[in-house]
Amino acid sequence: MASDLHLDGPSPRASAGAEVLLAEPRGFCAGVDRAIDIVEHALTKFGRPIYVRHEIVHNTYVVNDLKAKGAIFIEELADVPPGATLIFSAHGVSRAIHNEAQARGFRIFDATCPLVTKVHVELAKLHKEGYEFIMVGHKGHPEVEGTMGQLDSGIHLVEDVADVAKVQTAQTDLLAVVTQTTLSVDDAAEIVAAVKKRFPQVREPKQQDICYATQNRQDAVKLMSPMVDVVIVVGSPTSSNSNRLRELADRLGTPAYMVDSAADLHSAWFAQAQKVGLTAGASAPDVLVQEVIDRLRALGAVSVRTLDGIQETIKFPLPKGLKL
Repeated sequence: MASDLHLDGPSPRASAGAEVLLAEPRGFCAGVDRAIDIVEHALTKFGRPIYVRHEIVHNTYVVNDLKAKGAIFIEELADVPPGATLIFSAHGVSRAIHNEAQARGFRIFDATCPLVTKVHVELAKLHKEGYEFIMVGHKGHPEVEGTMGQLDSGIHLVEDVADVAKVQTAQTDLLAVVTQTTLSVDDAAEIVAAVKKRFPQVREPKQQDICYATQNRQDAVKLMSPMVDVVIVVGSPTSSNSNRLRELADRLGTPAYMVDSAADLHSAWFAQAQKVGLTAGASAPDVLVQEVIDRLRALGAVSVRTLDGIQETIKFPLPKGLKL
């Protein structure tokens, strides 16, 4: 929720001696690192341009940086010339898009996050066993479109508890629930509970679909929010996991704002703040966090402290054919 008021002209300063508390973990996750690396390796190996279907990750800075290096972001495969190199974004694509890309003869690299791919694999396996599915997610989000597009039918989207009552399945004996990987953990749990109440036989994933990075960043905000007077989330408006971080802090009673960059900060947010909490969505690079810290120092913050948190060590390998 970036303000349209920026830091132009005289404005209040942060409280004298304000401290910035950094959530841990924050910023890039393994899936985002891998997706960006795929584009950069493809540019190095095959030269510009490289075509990417949809924003590789939902961050304005990252997309603009890759555009400058020679990536062209498209939505329609008809916009990709024959023989070109095409990369699918980290959010995944439907079977129809995948099949069309193959039929057009592109050199294809799939940057779908492996944790999203895990959901796709589970869908395919259970579909063969006759299951129908209820998917918890946000309508129109590319990950949801890609996941629902793994099947021709038999998958029902619910966005909230009220939607659960509207679901009409062909049968209830073989029914499974899956979720978008970047949801609010608490919201998803509430909706899944409603699904289980209506469909007691429903099968839940063996492991929660919400990804480790989403979970860890939300847990870090839960820890940080009660300790600060205001929370800043670095992330682009299109980033689902970044939006969930801001909503979570707000729900916990701490004023919270989401900014695409330091230019979106409004100093009035910090006029009475002794402690400012700072985090970043999984698609936001650390350079943006550092720029926000610099701006907060200019507004009067005198110290920065990183809170204790989980140290993430997961790495995902690049696809075959991209080794330099």
